[in-house]
Amino acid sequence: MTIEKPGNPTPHFEDTITVRVYWEDTDAGGIVYHASHVRFFERGRTEYLRALGISQSEMQASDHPLLFAVRRMEVDYLRPGRLDDLLEVTTSTREIGGARMVLDQVLKRGEETISTAVVTVVCLGPDARPHRVPADIRALIGHPE
Repeated sequence: MTIEKPGNPTPHFEDTITVRVYWEDTDAGGIVYHASHVRFFERGRTEYLRALGISQSEMQASDHPLLFAVRRMEVDYLRPGRLDDLLEVTTSTREIGGARMVLDQVLKRGEETISTAVVTVVCLGPDARPHRVPADIRALIGHPE
């Protein structure tokens, strides 16, 4: 699906996945453990790329291997998630620089926001050095060069 961001005529891709909270995701009180939010966001980013037709394993195995690595993550924990909750993770791209992308992520239970994250990932080449985000990926996300 695409959405129009206010004040920006370029449509940007957004993807939402559903995750269930299991015992392994909670602390002793049945509340979602803080690190589980990070795992849920990771799944959201992976499925976001997959929905665009981008396979991270194929990116790594190609003739010109690339990968995305998290450089920075800012998480706001707003409400507790609980055992057996069905949560939605929504991911969209805020901006793309030369070798980096900044993603917005939201974890919700129904209409209630559980947590939000702003994640900076960098595109790395086979030598683990920054590499420009490829033009085809920029175009798929809605951020042409």
